[in-house]
Amino acid sequence: MDSAVVSAAPHSHQLSQHARSPQTVKVVILAGGLGTRLAEETEVKPKPMVEVGGQPMLWHIMKGYAAHGFREFFVALGYKGEVIKRYFLEYHGMIKNVTVELATGTASFHESEMDDWVVHLMDTGLKTQTGGRLKRLQPWLEDGTFMLTYGDGVCNVDFNQLLRFHREHGRIGTLTAVRPAARQVVRSR
Repeated sequence: MDSAVVSAAPHSHQLSQHARSPQTVKVVILAGGLGTRLAEETEVKPKPMVEVGGQPMLWHIMKGYAAHGFREFFVALGYKGEVIKRYFLEYHGMIKNVTVELATGTASFHESEMDDWVVHLMDTGLKTQTGGRLKRLQPWLEDGTFMLTYGDGVCNVDFNQLLRFHREHGRIGTLTAVRPAARQVVRSR
């Protein structure tokens, strides 16, 4: 798990009113890599769409940020980005209760709790590396501080506390990371 907070120079770029509110801190999720370590899963879907507990890792990441009040997401797409686009285009219908009139093909959605996120699905290139993906999102991020994580960055971090720490120290970037437990090799005779 790696996640970062970065501050950018002021600049304006046209987005929705919700997206432009001054309290909004954007979250960038890098979701364009090949996911080669999960090859058996990622032949048909990108790594962020590998399910954990019946939902894609990407959803878990976004739920974690949303629980701390972060609701604007920029997903940097690459490898199998169309799978992620399809997921969000169909999200409303898959999450809510729906009635379909088969004779007419009309659908009506019923009240149920819905996530109030703004999700920007940004094509950043099939073979683009991490820095290049971020560079391609620069026009949308230049107006302030933003969060950054990988598409498999499911974690348990208090993002508000992380943001406070970042702002208190006045640095251009703050990084959180986990040192993995040492791996032991067991040899059989």
